[in-house]
Amino acid sequence: MTAAAIDIPRARFNMIEQQIRPWDVLDQDVLDLLSVVKRENFTPPALSALAFTDMEIPLGHGAAMWMPKMEARVLQELQVKRHDRALEIGTGSGYFAALLAHCCHAVTSVEIVPQLATQARGNLKAAGLPDVKVVEGDGAQGFGSDKFDVIVLGGSVPVRPEQLLAQLKPGGRLFAVVGDAPVMSAMLYTHDVASRTASAEIASISLFETVLTPLINAPQPPRFKF
Repeated sequence: MTAAAIDIPRARFNMIEQQIRPWDVLDQDVLDLLSVVKRENFTPPALSALAFTDMEIPLGHGAAMWMPKMEARVLQELQVKRHDRALEIGTGSGYFAALLAHCCHAVTSVEIVPQLATQARGNLKAAGLPDVKVVEGDGAQGFGSDKFDVIVLGGSVPVRPEQLLAQLKPGGRLFAVVGDAPVMSAMLYTHDVASRTASAEIASISLFETVLTPLINAPQPPRFKF
């Protein structure tokens, strides 16, 4: 079945009302945006009929699109503002970068797989978002020297991503799934502008439990060896 063979408006409505809203996504701006950025246009053509299902969609090269409810929940938790500059590590299909682009001033997305970077650029251009900067590279241990208001990791990391946390501006927010399968937590880190000590300047909150494909080349903790 292709996307053309399903009732897309009804499928999108059901996705929002049956999957996303029950997952405590109540920000109307976020919900409205899901009808503006066409998710089906960012899924592989052979899997476009799955665009609105409650599942990860494989993109090849070991990558996958997040479940729709996770995309919406993370966007809501980040509280993206119009003046923000965002960094995404792991572009995938470009869909989450597209959501960010509608909310903030500038988006840089780093993708380690050249084929995915090329596809994402095409998807974003077709969606009228050619200004999203998609860079081929490895951002797992930081990217460049700029600081950002919003940072999103598309894959999981086993430990707190210190190098990327160092790239947050005061008041900035970083989302990452942290841990090793089968125990991972979706974490929101915030650069606390009121903090006066380095040890306390990053606040964190656990949002929900999940399991996510590891980010390629993510820093590893010391592992016990027998």
